[in-house]
Amino acid sequence: MPEAKKQRQKVLTITLVIISLAIALLALIGFLFINRHTEQLEGQAEATAVRISGKLPGRVVKIYVEEGQAVNKGDTLVHIHSSLVDARLYQAEAMQQAAAAQNSKIDQGTRIQVIQGAYELWQQAIAARTIAEKTYSRMEALYKQDVVSAQKRDEAQAAFTAAKAAESAAKSQYQMAKEGAQKQDKVSASALANAAKGSVMEVEALLQDQYLTAPCDGEIDVIYPNESELVAMGAPIMSLLKTDDKYVTFNVRETELSKMPAGKEIELNVPALDKNIRATVYYIRDLGSYATWRATKATGDWDSRTFQVKARPVEQQPDLRPGMTVLFNE
Repeated sequence: MPEAKKQRQKVLTITLVIISLAIALLALIGFLFINRHTEQLEGQAEATAVRISGKLPGRVVKIYVEEGQAVNKGDTLVHIHSSLVDARLYQAEAMQQAAAAQNSKIDQGTRIQVIQGAYELWQQAIAARTIAEKTYSRMEALYKQDVVSAQKRDEAQAAFTAAKAAESAAKSQYQMAKEGAQKQDKVSASALANAAKGSVMEVEALLQDQYLTAPCDGEIDVIYPNESELVAMGAPIMSLLKTDDKYVTFNVRETELSKMPAGKEIELNVPALDKNIRATVYYIRDLGSYATWRATKATGDWDSRTFQVKARPVEQQPDLRPGMTVLFNE
């Protein structure tokens, strides 16, 4: 019996040793192979976006496109109408006609007509100044309520100042006409005629943005206002994606930058398309201190900054959509 017991203990010991060696071997294999997985950087596909906006404030009459629609350069996108600008054009054309008539009368030396024309021009300038003053007062009130920007308030103030100057010039012209200063009358009338012409050109420039067109080929991404809504000067109407200008963005720690140097052609994987694409790194920029990886040790470690890296596909990828995940296997 003692011999049998010793034999069993020996077998048990050998079995434990074999199991321990097997576990150690499996751990070694796991360490050698499992920890050799490929590092992956995750990025995102993007496309250059162009914001469509105009300098004409008014009401959206008609939107001719839809979100997701492909458009070509020159296609009409939206129609904006402004009755206020139409009125300004009518007023500017009237002032131009009055100034031209005044200038013609002065050239002809008709004293009574010169005086009458100068007076009418002065009255029109007074009316223009009154409108500009009211507009500036409204803008000032809206600015104090944080409804409009300081730039809009300053533009209204500049228009008011210009209107006051125009009124002063018109008044001087009228007084000169009454005094019969023929030479000065001609110079002033010519200047007023040019100023009136400039006013008409300014309003016509605004009206050129009644119909906004696509500046390039692309796809409508987002449309901000709805039809019948009011839009301010310079407000974005819609966003246009340049589908022929796609790129991929990665946020990379500086320790990994050596794997994605500028000008290098790299291979990327797009899981959604189940395909690999080639792309060239063309842009590297520091994201700033807010994106810095701080060291967790007082010694033996250092802060690592994050850089934004952009790569453009070597070939056009029609199926690659902005927002898709793109992987880079280091």
